Amino acid sequence: MTRYLAVLAVALSTTLSGAAFADDLVAADANAALSKLYASEPVAKLISEKARAVLVFPNIVKAGFIVGGQYGEGVMLRGGKLVGHYNSVAASYGLQAGVQSYGYALFLMNDKALQYLASSDGWELGVGPNIVIVDEGKAKSLTTMTLKDDVYAFIFDQRGLMAGLGIQGSKITKLEK
Repeated sequence: MTRYLAVLAVALSTTLSGAAFADDLVAADANAALSKLYASEPVAKLISEKARAVLVFPNIVKAGFIVGGQYGEGVMLRGGKLVGHYNSVAASYGLQAGVQSYGYALFLMNDKALQYLASSDGWELGVGPNIVIVDEGKAKSLTTMTLKDDVYAFIFDQRGLMAGLGIQGSKITKLEK
């Protein structure tokens, strides 16, 4: 009977706070993704220590056949604390087929990048602050002295099969939660 009441209490609280629970899952996924990224790319940890904020999208799903789309939700962290929920959306057209999931993190390095995100009605990546996508070659040349761009992006945890991958053209919008 005690077990039944405990299960009922958990189910009831989950139902009543379903949105908060889902938000906690996105935040937990984002923190887990960052930890994994820092372990595999030490320069990401270095950049995070200088960043004003980090936007983390732990799971973007991209699918298409001629016409494609991608979507995922993420969070903004400042000083390790959650300060907002965001989504990332993109559509594409062309020679493409497949399904893929991946995550990405954007390290916002200065007030210019933060202000642009806050003042735009959705930020289309590729417009606005300068974004550098960090790959293995770029990572080897980055130090605290060479960090001069507005935003550094890391793509991680790619799974599935789809020709082509990029974040250019994605639109990031703040969610009201």
